[in-house]
Amino acid sequence: MTLSPEPLAAPSRVRWDVIDVARGVAILAMIVYHFGWDLSFLKLIETNLITLPAWRWFARGIAGSFLFLSGIGLVLAHGRGIRWRPFLRRLAIVGGAALLVTVATYFVFPDSFIFFGILHCIALSSILALPFLRAPRWIAVAVAAFVLAGPWLFTGAGWDRPVLDWLGLGAFDPVTNDYVPIFPWFALVLLGTVWARTFMLVHQAPQPAPWQASGATGRGLIWAGRHSLPIYLLHQIVLLGFLFGVLQLTGPNAAVEAKPFVLECESTCLRQNAEPATCRSVCGCVVTGLRRDGLWARVLANDVDDEARMRVSRLTQQCLREAPKAAP
Repeated sequence: MTLSPEPLAAPSRVRWDVIDVARGVAILAMIVYHFGWDLSFLKLIETNLITLPAWRWFARGIAGSFLFLSGIGLVLAHGRGIRWRPFLRRLAIVGGAALLVTVATYFVFPDSFIFFGILHCIALSSILALPFLRAPRWIAVAVAAFVLAGPWLFTGAGWDRPVLDWLGLGAFDPVTNDYVPIFPWFALVLLGTVWARTFMLVHQAPQPAPWQASGATGRGLIWAGRHSLPIYLLHQIVLLGFLFGVLQLTGPNAAVEAKPFVLECESTCLRQNAEPATCRSVCGCVVTGLRRDGLWARVLANDVDDEARMRVSRLTQQCLREAPKAAP
């Protein structure tokens, strides 16, 4: 592949089904990820998916695919020259949606609201990528490599300021539910532009799309890909609303609900020089007894009077007597 400058094709009037399908797959993958995130957030499952490395890489793959596709879209829409009216219209829509996400999450998650997520990155990257639509492709590749390497080359505590968090060069990631900073994510947009200029356009005119989707699945993915922004904005409202209704019927996962109490119980037990196995047995027994005796909700709510405190103490002593003794 020769990365040399060339006259770009005019904006394509042909819909590339493969791009719409790819975007549809990405939006479905995002819904799957957020469904798992919501299950963990609402404590409907015991596993905290966010702590799993594979789940984190799944999220990064989804974000990267959206950014790569946005780079392709820039080339297809503004091949020979920037069409400012459509560009500014799209920028206003994406930027407005990003602002809406920030405002909404500020009220729902004030301690971890989204201030620079995937939509913010796409909006700013669309502006930053404009000079690379006509620049030699090797320059775009070189800048992409620089942006990818940035977090390893320039990360430092001096960047840990709220006003600079959008860069992604701080020593610590800010507390937020979606963080897609320019370093290293802008590189995916640049690589998307290089891909489109190399494989999807010819020198003078766009070729007809080489593949067209068919069947219900293909049409469904195309529809999802062409409506990815409204799906993105609405899907969490639907998911959280549904799962919150499930939570009212089932309550949180028993193991997750009990975990803070069990951890504190085991810590207190270990400080009294008991064996770890004994502490696990005793604390599990106490939780079971509290639920059986109708005291569990009161303990969780810290609504324990003297009479209930006495019952808890007796239950604990009983569990201690019944706990398996460690081998000498």
